[in-house]
Amino acid sequence: MNPSRSERALGAVIGSAVGDALGAPFEFGPEGAFSARFPRPGQGGEMCGGGGWDPGEATDDTQMAVLVAESLLERGRLDLPDVFWRFRRWAAADPKDIGLQTEAVLSSGDPWDTAAALHFQTNGRGAGNGALMRAAPSAVHFAPLGRDTTMDAARRLAALTHGDRAAWEGTAVFHELVRVALAGDDPLTALPGTLHAVHPDHRARYATVLAADWHPGLATEFNGAVWPCLGSAVWALRTTSSYEDAVRAAIDLGGDTDTVAAVTGALAGAVHGIAAVPTRWTDALRVPLPGFGGRVLRTSELAVLTRGLGG
Repeated sequence: MNPSRSERALGAVIGSAVGDALGAPFEFGPEGAFSARFPRPGQGGEMCGGGGWDPGEATDDTQMAVLVAESLLERGRLDLPDVFWRFRRWAAADPKDIGLQTEAVLSSGDPWDTAAALHFQTNGRGAGNGALMRAAPSAVHFAPLGRDTTMDAARRLAALTHGDRAAWEGTAVFHELVRVALAGDDPLTALPGTLHAVHPDHRARYATVLAADWHPGLATEFNGAVWPCLGSAVWALRTTSSYEDAVRAAIDLGGDTDTVAAVTGALAGAVHGIAAVPTRWTDALRVPLPGFGGRVLRTSELAVLTRGLGG
């Protein structure tokens, strides 16, 4: 059965959140930990919680994604100061988890349009996967506007918290792969054209990790960096044939499991559609929003957001 565009969009946004919640308890653990605990696909209980996370609880990855989505819907456009304000309000509410780089930028007191750049100038670090992890809703929203527009929006959103262009380009590639998948085409076949649209200074790096013969064992950096994170997600998509298998493969890589699984879940959800995301996982999903009145979103509310974004 070929999923509709709306089913693919729901798969991307909800699939990302599910991957995040599934991967969170295994973060920084060893390779193969997920399959060691749940050796048979479909056996149930995988939304197990742990590591400070309740069963089904999504992390900062999805929390920030929701903030982007709600800004796009409420402002009716890409309002970068508003997105930054929401991020800052969320960060000030002491979320359970927040990336060190993102926290430094949001707590600096610097203006929205210079905070990330100033941090990068001082620190020299800005290529983490913290912009990539939150990009599923914006990828859905900007997809109808074409490759150039969606990649540009991705770069601008990433630059709010990440000063290294590597993070912008990885998020832009992700946006484009989701766009292709939403149209019912194979994002893997779109990689050559997508790479051509990557900034020349970063094209070779992404060409390496997105190549058909690359696998995570070849990574030269921790998968908390943006390019091995994206490369690992594309590898998981390429080497599996279902949403569930792709997310399992991503979590079994170890390391930054929540984010790698969130990115994988978005890509696999866009390819296979929402029907491929097990209901035993979507039923358990919950997304708290620190700093926003104690709100906790469930899958039904993520679906409403996605439809509003144009999905």
